[in-house]
Amino acid sequence: MKLFVIVSSLDLTQPFSATPAWWQLFKGLYEVGVEIVAAPYQGPAIEAPWWRAVPNPARREGDAFKWLRDRWRRVGGRHPAPVEGAGPATDSPGDRLVRRIAQTVIAPRWRAHVDLVLAAQPDIDAVLVITVPLNHLTGLARHITARHGKPVFFYDGDVPASLPNFRGFASGFRIYQGADPSEYTAFLSNSLGGAEGLHALGAREVHTLYYGADPDLFAPLDVAQDLDVFFYGHGREYRGEWIDALLRDASLALPEVRFAVRGTNLGDLGRAERLPYLSFSKLREYACRSKINLVITRQAHASVFASSSSRPFELAALGACMVCSPYEGIETWFEPERELIVVHSTEEAIERYRWLLQHDTERRKMGRAARERLLKEHTFRHRAQQLVEIVRGYL
Repeated sequence: MKLFVIVSSLDLTQPFSATPAWWQLFKGLYEVGVEIVAAPYQGPAIEAPWWRAVPNPARREGDAFKWLRDRWRRVGGRHPAPVEGAGPATDSPGDRLVRRIAQTVIAPRWRAHVDLVLAAQPDIDAVLVITVPLNHLTGLARHITARHGKPVFFYDGDVPASLPNFRGFASGFRIYQGADPSEYTAFLSNSLGGAEGLHALGAREVHTLYYGADPDLFAPLDVAQDLDVFFYGHGREYRGEWIDALLRDASLALPEVRFAVRGTNLGDLGRAERLPYLSFSKLREYACRSKINLVITRQAHASVFASSSSRPFELAALGACMVCSPYEGIETWFEPERELIVVHSTEEAIERYRWLLQHDTERRKMGRAARERLLKEHTFRHRAQQLVEIVRGYL
């Protein structure tokens, strides 16, 4: 099988948190025999052993837009804070202007570029669009199917936070206003519970494709565990309550325990030590140095059944002992009390921290069980095979 993939970014230095997951997915596809031709929607076309890159046809425009957006954010130009259940997000004049510019300037460049790629490589079986703002490219999927006869799939890896009723992220795009999901052959979603929302927006078919982890990239390190409790993440959106409970309040209540975090815009963290960002690979060392690793999932994902995010799978691959805030459907992937622990209050977290830190054998046993489960069911090679089976169903 050969896929042409339009992906949000291939550049790990840019602030697109899912880019490492797409690298791992492409590696998994390579390992199951799929040839990938990838084009980034934002930034440079970066080659890797697992895919061949083709240029971003609108890189100059995309870089200019990113420059303007970053400066707008610095002066407070953000969307209102996201609130689930508050109704669809307002389609602001700014949103409409961005869409108009994208559809007038950027979308025609992509149509022409895709035509050239598919004409030069007629053996491409299907097109996959991953987390690109689909209302920037309205009409592209319909054009591909009509002109080239190829099925076109859209993978939204941010469900349910991306859906209008969750209002997206305050700093991000509104990707569904002005879009036509029905033009895609099918949608892929990281969320089982979010499928209903995608159908309501017009998606014809929805398939669930969870996140995972590459167990070679996230392999355990044999290092001294000098940290007690560690959290890695960026932003308080959707999870401020649990950052306060599991980090700020717990660290103040346990002065003898060493708490550490790596992240930005997390608010007051009590006694937790802030570790520097040195490289993506350094995060593996931080996690392996900690006896307990926290999974604090954004409320949008945590409240909609089986809405996957990367962190539990990455930590499981590292053999980490995980303590999690409440997460609907987490038992879909890991067994509570055997492969991770879910807590429901600051008091319960404090109690479990103390017990785990006093019982080294049980703590390490839980981490090993989580890694064994991941190796059995949740690697990105598993996800790649599932993706192949989905696409084959439409060929």
